[in-house]
Amino acid sequence: MADTFSDTARGILAKRVIAHVATLGTDGSPHVTPVWVLLEGDEIVINTALGRAKARDLANDSRVAISMTDPDDDYSVIALRGTVSAFTTDGADEVIDRMAKKYMGLDTYPHRQEGEVRVTVRIRVERIVRQPA
Repeated sequence: MADTFSDTARGILAKRVIAHVATLGTDGSPHVTPVWVLLEGDEIVINTALGRAKARDLANDSRVAISMTDPDDDYSVIALRGTVSAFTTDGADEVIDRMAKKYMGLDTYPHRQEGEVRVTVRIRVERIVRQPA
C-alpha cells in the first residue's frame, strides 16, 4: 500500500518549493535535477522537454526519487520514492504555464525554446519520508 501525504507535506508542496528529482540513466547512473512540482491528488507532477536527460531517463525507467526542503524551514524535508504513472505531451504546455503561475507569478512560461516539445510526467508516490517525522 502506498504512503499518503500528510497535511503538512501537502502544505509544503503548495509552496514554491524546488524539488530535486533523481532518475536512472540507461547505464544505471543517477541523474539529479531541480524541478518545479505540483501535487494533483496523490500524484506529483513535473514538466520537462523531450530530449532532456530526465525525460529520456523516465521514458526508459519509471523509477524516481524526489526530495524537497520547505522553503520556510531548512530542517523540514520530504523525500519520496515512486514510479511514473503517465508521460505525455498532451496538455503539457498548459501544465508548464500553471507552474509558471505558481513559481513566477506569470500566466505564461517565458523560457520556451523554438521547437521544444514539453512533456508532463505524473508520479505515483509509493513511499514518503518526512523529517522531522
